[in-house]
Amino acid sequence: MNPIKIREAKAKFEGFLRSKNKASATILAYGKDIDQLISFLEELKREHIHEVTSDDIAAFLASMESRGYTPKSVSRKLNSTRTFYRFLKVSEYITDDPSLLVKHPKYELNPPRILSPLEYRALRDAASGDPRIYAIVEVLLQTGIRIGELANIRVEDVSDSVLTVRPYEGHPQRTVPLNKRAKDALKRYLSARPQSANDHFFVTKTGRPFLVRNIRDAIERYFKRAGIESAKINDLRHTFVAHHLKHGISMVFLSKVLGHKRLSSTERYLQYIKDSKKGESTNLLEL
Repeated sequence: MNPIKIREAKAKFEGFLRSKNKASATILAYGKDIDQLISFLEELKREHIHEVTSDDIAAFLASMESRGYTPKSVSRKLNSTRTFYRFLKVSEYITDDPSLLVKHPKYELNPPRILSPLEYRALRDAASGDPRIYAIVEVLLQTGIRIGELANIRVEDVSDSVLTVRPYEGHPQRTVPLNKRAKDALKRYLSARPQSANDHFFVTKTGRPFLVRNIRDAIERYFKRAGIESAKINDLRHTFVAHHLKHGISMVFLSKVLGHKRLSSTERYLQYIKDSKKGESTNLLEL
């Protein structure tokens, strides 16, 4: 074991995340969670990481609950803490991992919001006058990719039949089939895309990359225009999954298209779908 001070351990951890090419948003999220943990530990007069006990970590989580954090948020902070400690153990800064002795708070996951055909058609109609937003809606709805993956698309990643999805937050590169709706929307936007030396496919009017936060804000504005309540941009991905499972697309194939690391991540949608067909087909459908 190599004794190390807590603040120094956090800096080493962030350096490790950067070396693994983790997204800046991911590093920031981990950093905020670990900063909160460290601030609490400093109040307990803990200076070195090996001095921290499972009781200390449990007390930190209890303090988060007392400050109004939801069980889901507290659970996420424990996940961040465990990731931090896995790094510390592998790096031989500790011999035992006290975070493993702390239990996650219990909470129920809200069911995914799945848009009805009436809703996603209304969203499509609302965005029809804006080639960029219309293309974004269609790509998310017809391919099921993540918003961060969409923001990372480069011009060269779009071909006539497939979309190359670049590595993103630990998810490996993959290719996703493009159906006619997606291809038509992408071609329409490309013809209207501002001239730019930047190779990002989706750009602002001044030619800069259209960032995740800008995409999210824009889609939420169009949800409002379409009169769709309580919907978020990730619901387009949920809708893609539900639609294809319901119509008999192979779950293994669909899991690969979505970039799920575990088949169980795809399987969990089955409980929210009525009368789904046995999945055998590997042809993506249009919504």
